Amino acid sequence: MATRLGLGLPQMKWTDLGRDVPDVARAAERTGFDSLWVFERVLFPDLPTQGLFGVPGLPWPDSYRSVADPLVTLTLAAAATERARLGTSVLVAPLHVPLQLARSLASLDAASGGRVVAGFGTGWSLDEYAAASVAPFERRGKVLDELIDVCRAVWGPDPVAYEGELTRIASAEVGPKPARPIPVLLPASSPRALRRLVDRADGWMPVATGAAALAEQWRRVRDAAAERGRERPLRTVLRVNARYTPEPYDGADRSPFQGSVDQIVEDLAAHAEVGLEEILVDLQSGVRDAKELTDVAAEVYAAARAAGI
Repeated sequence: MATRLGLGLPQMKWTDLGRDVPDVARAAERTGFDSLWVFERVLFPDLPTQGLFGVPGLPWPDSYRSVADPLVTLTLAAAATERARLGTSVLVAPLHVPLQLARSLASLDAASGGRVVAGFGTGWSLDEYAAASVAPFERRGKVLDELIDVCRAVWGPDPVAYEGELTRIASAEVGPKPARPIPVLLPASSPRALRRLVDRADGWMPVATGAAALAEQWRRVRDAAAERGRERPLRTVLRVNARYTPEPYDGADRSPFQGSVDQIVEDLAAHAEVGLEEILVDLQSGVRDAKELTDVAAEVYAAARAAGI
């Protein structure tokens, strides 16, 4: 069976949100993409407390200077499409009040006819935590656990009741309900996160850093699922952050998914062999505008299908 393909929606500084998001979403659905995705960044610090991903000295990319709100972006896409699933890759859980996020996702799922996929993570930016978090960085794992619990409660039948560190819901009706159970996807970059994934999530959402590394990560996830007695299958969505260039990138140090359409698809093929169900391709940081994003996405989709992906 062919790997499902998703596309990252335009959220960056060059984007005209009201025009570009619906246009790209409609075009992607017509092309054949199975899903549409957003990510979350809330600010770009002038003097970052830490480097990108917490790596000392690694600069933040200019593409992070202005990133549109993920749920607003998904809502625009939902109104412009009929079939494509609508995913978050990822929402940074501690930057959200759990009850409010649970209700927003439920409302979007109800409005879109059951198309939402909720990817959650804990993030890494101390500056974002200082500005917007509901709890300190050191408690990020506990906040994610509570967020998942609150979502499950709010998305379930009424009356809803929950008692946690951040959230207290006395017995109440909370609606609207999602059109169907919203799947929760998580990354897993540590032993504790791996246990959370296997025990509590519906699926795994890694970021591509190379086919060999992905294969080893997937082996560890499956081993952990077997060790912990998980019987339900794990959904899998691989995030690919691609940087398109009109001409092939000929540098000896080429990173995965950097270069021409053919080079991007070559890397897609290698990662698809690992056997995950779906690959989300985010091309927006390497294009100039929505038209180029739409055109390159269509080329990548056609070439990927021609390559048997």
